[in-house]
Amino acid sequence: MTAPLGGGPTALLLTGEGRYADPWHPFADTSHALAGLLREAGFDVGISGDVDEALADLGHADAAGLPSLLAVNVGLPRDGRPSPGTPEASAGLARWLGSDRPLLVAHSSSTSFVDLPAWEDGMGGRWVRGTSMHPDYGPAAVHLLQGSGPVVSGIPDFVLPDERYSYLRTGPNIAVHATHRHDGRDHPLMWSLQRGIGTGARAGRTFYDALGHDAASYRSPEHRAILLRAIAWLGGN
Repeated sequence: MTAPLGGGPTALLLTGEGRYADPWHPFADTSHALAGLLREAGFDVGISGDVDEALADLGHADAAGLPSLLAVNVGLPRDGRPSPGTPEASAGLARWLGSDRPLLVAHSSSTSFVDLPAWEDGMGGRWVRGTSMHPDYGPAAVHLLQGSGPVVSGIPDFVLPDERYSYLRTGPNIAVHATHRHDGRDHPLMWSLQRGIGTGARAGRTFYDALGHDAASYRSPEHRAILLRAIAWLGGN
């Protein structure tokens, strides 16, 4: 794990390595891009590829030892073991999801942590195997919902090279900020969520970005601008 430098808000970025890597997603490149955006937003960033151990650590740490923000950029393990991989990892992730601390979720992370129902609730949705899909990688036309809040306000619709996740299962309390058109219907690509509202749990903020298949996606100025605003929102601004 790469340790943060200290002195300011900290972010822990979980990246797809080992059992959380896959042949399709260049996690090293996309996590590098995400870390750069978090640093630009003022966070000291620690990166961990030992996802289950890092999640377990979240369960054991006292409040002062927790990062200010958790970012997740991982894939679905295909080794037949649970995801998260240990009871301790599940407990650590569940602790975060039940807290008031912010969560940034990237792209294929919506396919992961299938053995923890709280992940779908805390993320605001998920990829459903056998239902969700994406058209071939290529130019993706992104439509922004200008009335959805300041995360996208004033940013024009844009096109970037990416995958367009479709037929995701989404929760009732998300605020959708971006969509794409496929098979005659609009599919959400970016959303925010105030976790715990109406459940009695402590409220935390989540932002999910279904874009970000590779580093080219993060070179889009509009995509970068939205993510910087989303990170600021997650930080309470």
